Amino acid sequence: MTAARDLAPLAGLLRQLGDLKRVRDASGPRSLAERQFARAWARLAGGEDLKAVALSETAAAVAAVRLAGLDAATMWAHGLSDSDAADVLGAAFDDVAGPLDAGLHGRLRATLGPLPSGADAPAFVAELVRQPRAGATHPGLGRLVLEPAESHADHCFSVAAFGVLLAPRFGADPASVFLTGLAHHLFNTTLPDAGYAGDELIGADRLATMMDAATERALNDLPDALAERVRGALATTDRDRFETAEAQAFHAADVLDRVLEMEWHETAARFRLADALGRDTDAGQLDICHPGFYQSFQQDVLRRAGVWDADGSSPAETDRQRGEASPSGSYEAGGHGAVPAESPLAGGPGGEDGRVLDDGTEIAHLERRELGS
Repeated sequence: MTAARDLAPLAGLLRQLGDLKRVRDASGPRSLAERQFARAWARLAGGEDLKAVALSETAAAVAAVRLAGLDAATMWAHGLSDSDAADVLGAAFDDVAGPLDAGLHGRLRATLGPLPSGADAPAFVAELVRQPRAGATHPGLGRLVLEPAESHADHCFSVAAFGVLLAPRFGADPASVFLTGLAHHLFNTTLPDAGYAGDELIGADRLATMMDAATERALNDLPDALAERVRGALATTDRDRFETAEAQAFHAADVLDRVLEMEWHETAARFRLADALGRDTDAGQLDICHPGFYQSFQQDVLRRAGVWDADGSSPAETDRQRGEASPSGSYEAGGHGAVPAESPLAGGPGGEDGRVLDDGTEIAHLERRELGS
């Protein structure tokens, strides 16, 4: 078995690449991962070199970790020069690419720039975009459904990109691992994903018959030479090929994407307002009232509205901890929407402003207005 070098330094970057499954923009309904999956297949079907596609699509994904859908073509269309766009792409890439193998880092970075677009992708691409993943299953147990479900296109592109980044750690060829990752669920073009529990009920022989038929049906959408190359790449997933570096890099990419996807759901379920508003960026807090001339004003707005205090306290969280949840939207004194009368946000019906309750507190009302983001 190939002795893989330490993978831990790459885990943070892989997590962020996986988030491209959840990043979209106004150019279409597909995630960035789905769009790159489609573009990669269109480029390969159009005759582009596999190595060039693997490296440039992976480099584009690494830059997109910071820039999302803001690519070279978009920057050009909005007034940036070629050199300015190149500087931005390079800076975005460098901001997250530190853990990469030095040789691979240079080869990926050299490919940053505009990528071909507009070519038609093979017909199976749209099917894999629509086909959801099964979720976690096990024989005899209920299905663990995690929403929103990723698509097979999401998963396959992530595994392909992960595979390129992991390849040097296994001594594998990045382009070969990329193609295996891109193609390893072609059978789900027409086969719904029953998951491991369903696969076990179907049985290995019957499952192999259906998977082979579905894969060949998808391969009919490709030029003959590319289809044959894909068959060769998929052969690396066979049990008798597991000792190869390419097989192990692929399987490492596959299991990491599967588990990091579930980890994302766990992280999202634990979200607290402090994760977004807290200022301890070393602890992963995002400080979304960004540093700038209006930061102190925004923080004062949140404090006076009783939503958040710069000391890290959230009245809603305090209410939950005390078991004394305040009514949603309440502006009564003592609720988490209480506003001091002297605040510039105070306002409302004159008959209510300044009214003193039995406990001596004075009511102020919020005007419902947009404060921006």
